[in-house]
Amino acid sequence: MTNQPSHSTPPNPATPTPDLFTWEFATNPYPTYAWLREHAPVHKTRLPSGVEAWLVTRYVDAKQALADPRLSKNPAHHDEPAHAKGKTGIPGERKAELMTHLLNIDPPDHTRLRRLVSKAFTPRRVAEFAPRVQELTNDLIDRFAADGSADLIHDFAFPLPIYAICDLLGVPREDQDDFRDWAGMMIRHGGGPRGGVARSVKKMRSYLADLIHRKREALSDAPTPHPGGNLSGTPTPVPGEDLLSGLIRASDHGEHLTENEVAAMAFILLFAGFETTVNLIGNGTYALLTHPEQRARLEKSLAAGEHGLLETGVEELLRYDGPVELATWRFATRPLTLGGQDIAAGDPVLVVLAAADRDPERFADPDVLDLGRRDNQHLGYGHGIHYCLGAPLARLEGQTALATLLTRLPDLQLAGDPADLRWRGGLIMRGLRTLPVEFTPERR
Repeated sequence: MTNQPSHSTPPNPATPTPDLFTWEFATNPYPTYAWLREHAPVHKTRLPSGVEAWLVTRYVDAKQALADPRLSKNPAHHDEPAHAKGKTGIPGERKAELMTHLLNIDPPDHTRLRRLVSKAFTPRRVAEFAPRVQELTNDLIDRFAADGSADLIHDFAFPLPIYAICDLLGVPREDQDDFRDWAGMMIRHGGGPRGGVARSVKKMRSYLADLIHRKREALSDAPTPHPGGNLSGTPTPVPGEDLLSGLIRASDHGEHLTENEVAAMAFILLFAGFETTVNLIGNGTYALLTHPEQRARLEKSLAAGEHGLLETGVEELLRYDGPVELATWRFATRPLTLGGQDIAAGDPVLVVLAAADRDPERFADPDVLDLGRRDNQHLGYGHGIHYCLGAPLARLEGQTALATLLTRLPDLQLAGDPADLRWRGGLIMRGLRTLPVEFTPERR
């Protein structure tokens, strides 16, 4: 890695800043991010919501910002009441009393809550959940494998992480389709009816309050489960061994978790835990279908029973066109300098992960997809104390989904012109609206 310049290069008046947040930009933001890295690496812009924020695009500055304690996750530090108006954060979360989750709090509360929920995402627990992820993957492919065509977003990438995170939380199977409907509204990013996201958040909050009550009653009548309880392959989530029951049990044994904190934790795991994986599977499949030499390389590795290239490949897909374009909101608690740019207290800061992960000062040939890339310390799941808690589960789901698709549907290909594909609008996430594919039908 070469040394980064110690100061921000002022924008060149002869080359005006490219347009941000247009549909053309959403389709391929990377040339614009390359311009920003070179000319205005810490750049103040007005977002579509009207909020002014700093965009951080260079890798070294992004990594610093993600771990800087002067940049708070708490919207209370914003110098404008934009959050109360729904212009930052998740629409409807304040009214639904779902604010006290990991994306909105700092230590020591963040440390306390993360410690409680992290037990569900240890390597051992995720490994125990692997058979269930494989079962879900097979079941979803079974539904369209004989048709010869599918929309891989709607039919596969979207339902897989929803059902997986519902199982992990302990949402009864008979209720999981409701969660799928609410989650579907959340990821439309303006494509649904006005106020639809806030209404879905409200419905989810009401359901979670009832579910917490039911689980608390069930726990009071049940023996404490064995601490090594298995999450995998069960016909229904095991009573008392799911994550939501664990949070309730902790709150009832001196951990001082309020009901709002329990509900907010379940909410953010559903909200943040599924869309990142939807986009990982969707973006990753699209990248493989449009890079046939890399796809053939991975298929050859899988046919030989090897998994090393699958593992490095998913990391490269996270770097190359990852599911999270911008890290979630941060707010300066006091004046600071970032990339040579002075940032005032109260200013919002958005770290552009997609730009940092294509920085040529950090990655050799950053615009080239190389599934075997080894030096790949990408920022796709963040950095520092807010590093994505569910990253191990998302990686498992991504690896399982891609390997199973390529193995079961070996002649999978895009149905139509890639230029006709549309990317979802929105500030934080990057994902396709649809991904139509065709293949030789499996025999039923």
